[in-house]
Amino acid sequence: MNRMLRTAALMLVPALALLPSASASASVFVQCPGDTDGDAIIDHPDPDHPHAKCMHLAAGDGYAWMADGSELYVFGFHDVTGVPPEHVMMAGMLAGQVPAPTITLDEGDELYLTVTNVGMVVRSDLNDPHTVHFHGFPNAASVFDGVPDASLAVNMMSSYTYYYHVVVPGTFMYHCHVEATEHMQMGMLGNLYVRPRQNRLPDGTDLNGFTHHTGNKYVFNDGDGSTRYDVEFPIQLGSFDAYFHVMDETFQPPPFAALHDDYALINGRGYPDTVNPNPLPPSATTGRVSQQTSSLITVDQGQRLLLRISNLNVTRFYTVRTSGLPLLVVGIDAKPLRGPTGVTEYYTTHSLTTGGGQAIDAIIDTTGVPKGTYFLYTSNLNYLSNSQEDFGGMMTEIIVQ
Repeated sequence: MNRMLRTAALMLVPALALLPSASASASVFVQCPGDTDGDAIIDHPDPDHPHAKCMHLAAGDGYAWMADGSELYVFGFHDVTGVPPEHVMMAGMLAGQVPAPTITLDEGDELYLTVTNVGMVVRSDLNDPHTVHFHGFPNAASVFDGVPDASLAVNMMSSYTYYYHVVVPGTFMYHCHVEATEHMQMGMLGNLYVRPRQNRLPDGTDLNGFTHHTGNKYVFNDGDGSTRYDVEFPIQLGSFDAYFHVMDETFQPPPFAALHDDYALINGRGYPDTVNPNPLPPSATTGRVSQQTSSLITVDQGQRLLLRISNLNVTRFYTVRTSGLPLLVVGIDAKPLRGPTGVTEYYTTHSLTTGGGQAIDAIIDTTGVPKGTYFLYTSNLNYLSNSQEDFGGMMTEIIVQ
């Protein structure tokens, strides 16, 4: 029955392609200062919004590979920035990405994020709206927060533009907040981080005895250079319950009370797929590439490596640890670890425990570290597996070269 449903759903795609382009574009409306043709690309910068950034996400469904070779039905977001409005619906259908496209911003940016709900092709019976909730992010207006109780949600065949004036640096995350347990379990989760103003200080600026140079990067506006890093990698922890996904795909009530994840993931992949530097192959069902984000971490010896770790799991806590590389924790939940008088409260550890909705910024200094391959992995050893297949799951490699 599962394969028959997939075949029937996919037969809808050519039929949808025959619809007049005006019908497909009528519901797609992008707001972006300086964009002249509705593709979320700034063509002529607006002097009233010099720090505007625009992005367009399609919300729908798709499929994702697990590392044991099985495919799971997912909900997801897909980056359609640059796609003309008349092509957005077709570009977004069956193209849900796991994880959602990474959003990277600078403090002071104005983000215009348009979300278009392209609908569920496989589950055409669902009329689910979608939102984008910037978890832990301070919003000036609740209407842009993405929580359905106080915000607008995007209905099928409709668009909505969220506005964020980005005023706080750090590591955040984003997800759909409609029927949150289901939509998050199904994959509507993404990495999000904001870089601080301190990165853009004039060359030679003194930071309490530390000299800033153009090109230096920091986690926070620390005032002393203590959170400087050279390379950064987003690491989002999560997991899927395969049975839940099958029930959702096959028109059955998903078993919320019995959720028990059997695929532990980093950036939507299990080991060894986590260390594949390329996007995973296209789905065997849709022909679409859904898993773009590798978790392979590479750093040159002597560099400072920043891990932006977040957890959007809806079922459990996870502990991750490193093999032989100490982690300097400088921030938790997008807040620098400093006391009320400004004294740093950074700490060094080899393991980090996070629950759903938590984020940690940790720096690894590779000065003097022997070149080679190290591991970042869960110490919940039963999750070092891909369902029934051993030697996989929540693990990736850190290569010091």
